[in-house]
Amino acid sequence: MSGNIAALIIAGVLLLFVLVVLVQAVRIVPQARAGVVERLGRYSRTLEPGLHFLFPFVDRLRRPYVDLREQVVTFPPQPVITRDNVTISIDTVFYFTITDAFRATYEVANLLLAVEQLTVTTLRNVIGSLSLEEALTSRDKINADLRIVLDEATERWGIRVNRIELKSIDPPGSIQEAMEKQMRAERDKRATILTAEGVKQAQILEAEGQKQATILTAEGERQSKILRAQGEGEATITVFNAIHEGNPTRDLLTYQYIQALPKLADGEGVTLMIVPSDATAAMGAISALGAGFQAGRDAAGTEGSGEKKN
Repeated sequence: MSGNIAALIIAGVLLLFVLVVLVQAVRIVPQARAGVVERLGRYSRTLEPGLHFLFPFVDRLRRPYVDLREQVVTFPPQPVITRDNVTISIDTVFYFTITDAFRATYEVANLLLAVEQLTVTTLRNVIGSLSLEEALTSRDKINADLRIVLDEATERWGIRVNRIELKSIDPPGSIQEAMEKQMRAERDKRATILTAEGVKQAQILEAEGQKQATILTAEGERQSKILRAQGEGEATITVFNAIHEGNPTRDLLTYQYIQALPKLADGEGVTLMIVPSDATAAMGAISALGAGFQAGRDAAGTEGSGEKKN
């Protein structure tokens, strides 16, 4: 009976030992992870994702696994002095990927702390060569400079710097107030310039409109005068042709000439009228014409009275 119990105990111990050996020997590395194996305290190999077998009690798998995914680390705001002696607070975000699990494990004791301190010192060197205005307006350049410097410095740690971004740049309160005043002044200046430009354009357009209106008015008057002159010319030609076609006598023309003379004195303020020299001859002709006409009437009347006496 006691022999059976001892056999069961031995079997149980052996089974437990086998289970422990299996647990120590079989390792499954998750995806996007890497395992560092040490044999008798020395580095042996790096395990890729998948199933692996180790020598129990000889090989040891370091924990935790090395994460091969891109990692994002946010660092607290750091005070940095610019070239023009202005202290600003900068908050950074660091993106990196571990490319060599061996170096990331054995080349640096605390990887994240080392990256943070290296980022802070590099940031101070880069910002120290820039003025406040350049630091506020050159984020892309600062990010590129930081990435180049950090990528070279962290290569021996087995990591690759993917990106580094400046989350915020906070100047002191007094500087922010002065910048706000400057921005307001710039906005007021731009508004004044735009208003002046608008007034200038309006005046130019108004002057152009007046110019065009004057040109059009003058053109209209010119066309009107041309048309009026053409009409008067055509009327004169028509009258002249009608007179010549009617074959007027000299006495009729003289009579029309005398009738037109009084119209010359119809204007206001006319106190003196100069009569052409040929007007006297015309008047004499008219007088002779009238005398002849009167003599003809008298002769006709005498003949008429003689006939009545008979």
